[in-house]
Amino acid sequence: MDLLLDSSTGAGNVPAPDPEEIMLSTSVVRPLAPPPARRRARRGHRWPWWLLAAGFAAQVGLRLWLFRYHTGPVANPDETGYLAAARWLAGGPGADFSGSTFYQGGYPLLLVPAFWLTSDPTQVYRLVVGIGSITAAGAFPLAYMLVRRWGLERKAALAMAFAAGLSPALLLFSGLALADAILPTLVLGLLVALYDLAERGSLPAGAAAGGLAAFAMAVHLRGTVILAVSVLIVVALLVSGRVPRRAGFAALGVAAAVAAVGTLLNGALSAELYPGGPRDLAGLLVTRLTSLEGQAWALSGAAGQLWYLIVGTWGLAGVGFGGVAVLLARRGVPPGRRVSAATLALVTLGVAYASSAALPDEHRVGNYAYGRYTACVAVAWTLIGIVTLVRARRLTVPRHALAAAALMAGTGGVAAWYAGDRLGRYAFIAFDFPEVIFLSGVRDSLDMTAASATALAMLAVLAAAALLPRRRGRLPVVAAVLAAINIAFVVHLAPAPASAAGGDPFPVPAAGRVAVDLRVRWHVWVPLVHRVWWTELERFDGARRLPPAGACTVIAPPTALPPAGWTVTGEGGARQGWTAWTGSGSGCA
Repeated sequence: MDLLLDSSTGAGNVPAPDPEEIMLSTSVVRPLAPPPARRRARRGHRWPWWLLAAGFAAQVGLRLWLFRYHTGPVANPDETGYLAAARWLAGGPGADFSGSTFYQGGYPLLLVPAFWLTSDPTQVYRLVVGIGSITAAGAFPLAYMLVRRWGLERKAALAMAFAAGLSPALLLFSGLALADAILPTLVLGLLVALYDLAERGSLPAGAAAGGLAAFAMAVHLRGTVILAVSVLIVVALLVSGRVPRRAGFAALGVAAAVAAVGTLLNGALSAELYPGGPRDLAGLLVTRLTSLEGQAWALSGAAGQLWYLIVGTWGLAGVGFGGVAVLLARRGVPPGRRVSAATLALVTLGVAYASSAALPDEHRVGNYAYGRYTACVAVAWTLIGIVTLVRARRLTVPRHALAAAALMAGTGGVAAWYAGDRLGRYAFIAFDFPEVIFLSGVRDSLDMTAASATALAMLAVLAAAALLPRRRGRLPVVAAVLAAINIAFVVHLAPAPASAAGGDPFPVPAAGRVAVDLRVRWHVWVPLVHRVWWTELERFDGARRLPPAGACTVIAPPTALPPAGWTVTGEGGARQGWTAWTGSGSGCA
């Protein structure tokens, strides 16, 4: 007994015997069950995974309900570009998007099974919505892992991750055929993997980090920034000796292999679907980066994107920026947190700057304040902002809120100053501003002041909840406030039956070849690419040539007259910009 007491207090050199071993040594009649405390510990270790599974199912179900009326592309040409790429990868007909933005093959690769299961365009799109919903809901368990690594206990981490999983950045695009549906989940996975690589030197984490970063490059041009930052971080860890060489080189090796495969995939896709070449965004990027006027455009546009990122996360991204700045300047920070914070900051700044520099001037308000490009990091910043608030001292919480307000005002001010009256003169596209419309209540113009004021009011409520004493449930209250704001956005985004966007806009028979006059505008023929699933659209110059021999249907301008042998079977009128002719050749329905 003296030895046991000495060992338990650190006075002896012999370790204390396991209580279970003592009990077993004094009993030979029957085996004893583990002590109640140990049984409770084991149950406590398992229960979060059941809740994670239930939360994941709830997140998927919410998205399927929210987008239950989505039956076809509404964001063109982007959605149709990705769907056409997936159809071609699945062995179906291609398309000709020459001169358009190149829609890369990483995301369409995930949609290929939908085209294997059915050829019906409506059913394909419903399956695509399911794939996007499942992938976006996968951000919930990854968010839980990230905030656990950043120091939150299990119950708080589950509540925070679930509330953040309802964020607009994870809801808006999960019901659309856009790469944005999967990029936030990729970013969260990358941050978790890099954390484990830096903190534990884990070989699997290194391989996962390299694979996720390189796959992001194959998904979108934003992924090039993600890959470049990830490689830079891994190289820095290797040079400083902070990770085992095997783990670091595994990350770089997997990244190189996946990037090579992605490059081959995108090369094949470009050659098939862009025979005349895609739009030269790289050339525009170089021009912007090498001129003062271009730099002004890029920097002001980046500021506008950061403003949107802050208001679109109800001010939490601004809090996160401040928290990350303090963390990176402080000594003694765990390497995993430092690496994940640095990665997130560099990716955000790089994406905002590079995407703005490569963005063509389309005479729309979204050129100056835009949220879609930084949406891939919005959920991560929401989480970091929440962690910063709930872990801060009570006197520090108002400082974080004030810093976020100052950053919001500064970035918004730069964007508004550069844009000037163009914010009122240029085209306002509601699809570009869902969070801002929710905040300002204005649907036909950009009201930066109203949106900023509402976001600051929401941040004030979140900060007030973070000031509650821990014993009074500060963490659940903050999570509940965030969830309530996000649910209000869901109500604002309430589903409605689809109109012409999901139906067949043209009377095209489900058989035979279909030709489109080059004089028909893109907003007419691009949606038709997805609806005509059995053949590739044929483009011809109707001003100089007759329709191709053997074609069954022609889509022409409303002013064109059908030649002999063709009959007008549908008219959209001058407003819609099309008319349909049907031929009587063999094989036409």
